[in-house]
Amino acid sequence: MSVYIIAEIGINHNGDQAIVKELMYAASIAGANCVKFQKRTGVNCVPPEQLDEIRQTPWGEMTYAEYRTKLELDYEAYQQIDLFATTLGIDWTASVWDLGALKFLQDFSVTQIKIPSAQLTNELLIEEAADSELQIILSTGMSTMDQISIAAERIPIEQLTLLHCVSTYPSEPSEINLLAMQRLKYEFPLARVGYSGHERGTQATIAAVALGAEVIERHITLDRTMWGTDQAASLEPHAFEKMVRDIRIVEEALGDGEKKVVERELPILEKLRYPFK
Repeated sequence: MSVYIIAEIGINHNGDQAIVKELMYAASIAGANCVKFQKRTGVNCVPPEQLDEIRQTPWGEMTYAEYRTKLELDYEAYQQIDLFATTLGIDWTASVWDLGALKFLQDFSVTQIKIPSAQLTNELLIEEAADSELQIILSTGMSTMDQISIAAERIPIEQLTLLHCVSTYPSEPSEINLLAMQRLKYEFPLARVGYSGHERGTQATIAAVALGAEVIERHITLDRTMWGTDQAASLEPHAFEKMVRDIRIVEEALGDGEKKVVERELPILEKLRYPFK
């Protein structure tokens, strides 16, 4: 089965529906299987002490609460996302940050949702998501194995995908620890396991595929210099397309593991194998 590739749009659209469509189109052209957004209900996920902090934004000076609200896409915007994804022939989903967001997503035709790393210890959200019978992608940044185990035990194994993740933006190679992904597979052999990367470049992501990742998630942006907290840890469309190409090459090169003589070796074997005729 091919690696399932998710283009994380997240909030890189900056609340602009035109940018949403550009990013969805770019992800589709690049060969992604799915585009993903982030969904919060109002400012529920903003620490109270940050609500009135003043931020400099592309829309001028405003409170953090106003900024977060401006980034949120409304129901009509998600209706357009749903229609456009169908037109493109690509899946779409979102990270749900609270119960309201989970219920919001259930109004659409999505078959999977993501629990972001920040909500891995939100037991109520995880239990409600499990009850939804949707496929659940659980990201594991900022988490210990004990915390991951507690969360994963609340999700039926047939619904569960675990993504190794490091919540630094961008991640340094010394932080990535790809072998932890294999630890997840060892601990949860019946779950799908993959990698959600925030590093510069794609080397670690390609290595994750070689190490057995079944799902890959990377952020996509139109321009890494755009306003936004995730832009610098994202891939521009041409880089995302190159990553997808390289993943598919690595998949093909991994083969089936059976040691055999391939057809194109036969004439070389006849010419070079000792003893000579």
